[in-house]
Amino acid sequence: MASTTDDRDDSPTPGSERLKAKNPFEFFRQVRQEGQRVTWATRQEVTVSTIMVMIMVAAAAIFFFIVDALIRWAISFILPS
Repeated sequence: MASTTDDRDDSPTPGSERLKAKNPFEFFRQVRQEGQRVTWATRQEVTVSTIMVMIMVAAAAIFFFIVDALIRWAISFILPS
């Protein structure tokens, strides 16, 4: 039979007090520090990524346009008007 006692330790984990903000100003200071630690993409990386996304969106649009036209053509044979 299962034990009725709860063996879990509900005490806070080490370092969890550090996550609690003392006040809003402290929170925003920590956000700014974290933002400075981030490795930001270069302008060239962002430009190349943006162009690649635009190309993929255009390719997907063309693909779905063709598939839609084929389905419409196939349905026109099944359901003549």
